[in-house]
Amino acid sequence: MGSVHIHAVTICGEGAQRGPPPPWLDKPPPPRLASLMVFPHLQHKKGHLLALGLMSGTSLDGVDAALVCSDGESYVECGPALTLEYGSGLRERLRSLLGTRREDWSAAVTEAARDCTLVHVRAVAALLLKAAMKANRVDVIGFHGQTLSHCPEQGWSWQIGDGKLLAIQTGIDVIDDFRSSDLTAGGQGAPLAPLYHGALAAKMEKPLAVLNLGGVANVTWIGPVSDSATDSEIGPGENEIMAFDTGPGNALMDDWAGRAMGRPYDPFGALAAKGKVDKEVLSRLLNHPFFDHKPPKSLDRNAFSLALVEGLSAADGAATLTAFTARSVARARDFFPVPPLQWLVAGGGRHNPVLMAALARELEDTKIEGVETVGWDGDALEAQAFAYLAVRSLKDLPLSLPATTGVSKPVSGGTLYRRGRGTMV
Repeated sequence: MGSVHIHAVTICGEGAQRGPPPPWLDKPPPPRLASLMVFPHLQHKKGHLLALGLMSGTSLDGVDAALVCSDGESYVECGPALTLEYGSGLRERLRSLLGTRREDWSAAVTEAARDCTLVHVRAVAALLLKAAMKANRVDVIGFHGQTLSHCPEQGWSWQIGDGKLLAIQTGIDVIDDFRSSDLTAGGQGAPLAPLYHGALAAKMEKPLAVLNLGGVANVTWIGPVSDSATDSEIGPGENEIMAFDTGPGNALMDDWAGRAMGRPYDPFGALAAKGKVDKEVLSRLLNHPFFDHKPPKSLDRNAFSLALVEGLSAADGAATLTAFTARSVARARDFFPVPPLQWLVAGGGRHNPVLMAALARELEDTKIEGVETVGWDGDALEAQAFAYLAVRSLKDLPLSLPATTGVSKPVSGGTLYRRGRGTMV
């Protein structure tokens, strides 16, 4: 496969920051005018599609939206991106529904699904306005939806959101339901961003690890193809690849901040910075059987609870949960074929300097940096991934591999709704 092309464009995350700008963000963005002068011509290249990805993660921050031009394989060009926050009312309604099973569908779920979809509609409109682009220039929307519960051991994962309504409201073809085919074929249904990571990293020095610190943390290990690698382990850019969830990301820390501070997260990691890690509680948290399971493996956001930290002070609880996320990431190294030369970090957690410092201590001599150091956008990366996966879905290319989700063979997936009519294909 060919190389990956990532052009300098203006990429902005407009949601709440989780901390002060880390060193790799302390630089001026590329000029906006130059990016928008180049980007309008990309979708006319033969075999390339212009896709708009939408991601609303388990941190419940809001909707990330991003434009990507790609052939669904090794060519990726990233355009503008933004974040549209959930209002506090919708965020709390969604939080109250976490863990709900599909068979427990209720009027509250129906209302939340519609309201969540309409926020996604507004995110699409805002991004098109930012890019000075009409809807008819976008070939497809990749719509992840909002996860309420994830239960791969029982073969299901539930994301709410109305792809038909999104297609009608935006006038753009929509692909949703990215996980079902993988789960039906015996996979975990997650994580799904690794093939996109592999495409972006095609020309980079390897092995490397891409860590996403969302509500749940997951890692993609990418290495050069070894003699023993099979087709089911090789991703875009001819890289050997494996991926899995490492444990909690921001979810437990956010839940603790909500309880201790009445805030959706711990700004700047300030509360954790005042506390002391309770080593005994940390050891008990790490005793969970998930950490000994061999990958591929994935987690529900609520797989872990705050029960073990309930007796700690607000600051000590925050410090201990921060250490828990960092230590569980470090334990993921036990499953890599060989150690990575560097860790690249994406997701909201990289804005938390206390968490990033804890990761640096746990990962010792291995370089750990935000993905911005290699020209990626750490706030938009997941949304970009679902734009890329939408293109792959349209071309019937695999969305997952045995080495990324445990699926029995590489599988495609997704459900297509036609623009304007919401007709399912």
